[in-house]
Amino acid sequence: MAPTQSRIPLVDLAAQYRALKPEIDAAIQRVVSRGQFILGPEVEALEQEVAAFCGARHAVGVASGTDALSLTLRACGVGPGDEVITPVLSFVAAAEVIAALGARPVFVDVDPLSYTMDPAQAAAKISSKTKAILPVHLYGHPCAMEELVSLADRHHLALIEDCAQAMGARARGRRVGTFGTAGCFSFFPSKNLGAYGDGGMVVTDDDALAEQIRILRVHGSRRRYHHDVLGVNSRLDELQAAILRVKLPHLEAWNEARRQHAGTYRRLIGEQGLGGLRLPEERPGCQHAYHLYVIRSAQRDQLASALTQQGIGVQVTYPLALSLQPALAFLGHRPGDFPMAERATMEVLSLPMYPELTPPLLQQVVGELARALGVALSRS
Repeated sequence: MAPTQSRIPLVDLAAQYRALKPEIDAAIQRVVSRGQFILGPEVEALEQEVAAFCGARHAVGVASGTDALSLTLRACGVGPGDEVITPVLSFVAAAEVIAALGARPVFVDVDPLSYTMDPAQAAAKISSKTKAILPVHLYGHPCAMEELVSLADRHHLALIEDCAQAMGARARGRRVGTFGTAGCFSFFPSKNLGAYGDGGMVVTDDDALAEQIRILRVHGSRRRYHHDVLGVNSRLDELQAAILRVKLPHLEAWNEARRQHAGTYRRLIGEQGLGGLRLPEERPGCQHAYHLYVIRSAQRDQLASALTQQGIGVQVTYPLALSLQPALAFLGHRPGDFPMAERATMEVLSLPMYPELTPPLLQQVVGELARALGVALSRS
């Protein structure tokens, strides 16, 4: 039986557009009328606004979150023969860019509470070849940044935060992206702050690092047709910057709505008595951005199938630890090397999460979840 079309999608970008349509349309028209589409006043203004939002000296717009990681690693001097420590449970981008620079991704297992990098295991993986630590604020939950900052400082390592899923999240009252050498953001459409195409940004307090990334993003050039180094084409365009400038002032309210939805999920699931589910938790001192609302269940696959059939948008994020991805087989890892992450990949399931959700919609999701779990348990 083919799944029905989602009546409650995993994310609803059209609902966000409807709420902001006059402002978005005006911003697009402003750029088109001006006729400047690459690295113009909209990008410059957005860079200033994001820097102020994060509490950083610099923000540099680039073409994607992946490019933000790649250019930052390169600007930090990561290259062939180096090692970069990164979590094994994540999107492939971090490992991909490390390997593309000729360096080796060194994986560590995750903390079972937040699914973020375990600092103790990261410490155990440091070697004479280690050049940087690249933690990922997974699902919107901040990593244990105090421990990671201390670790990086002791060993004189670059600390590059992957904040793609966590813009606006805080740890000890401080925005993610401002703890380490640099923070890297993605503006992929489904992110908490999303463009209408690809886009990314690097924030940093390091003047020299920011300048190097600005040069690298335009073919290694400070002025046109003069190239100091070999760079790439990685420019955030004016249309995306204009759209993001409309959305940025709403981000705090949107993230607060996500946190309220997470609280409603917890309350409703508790009222249904769904004790077989493990719900997201927050480490003390952290403020989760809830890019995703991720539950765990031993009946994950049955739940995912049943919810999909009922038009509830769900997603498995992620179904494989990076150590078991075919593209990274050259690293030589085997099943069982990272037990926390590997078990999580068999149990995690993302439920609908976006600011425009309403209590009745959340009630429907949990009602279908309760029915699906009851069926799954009766068959097990």
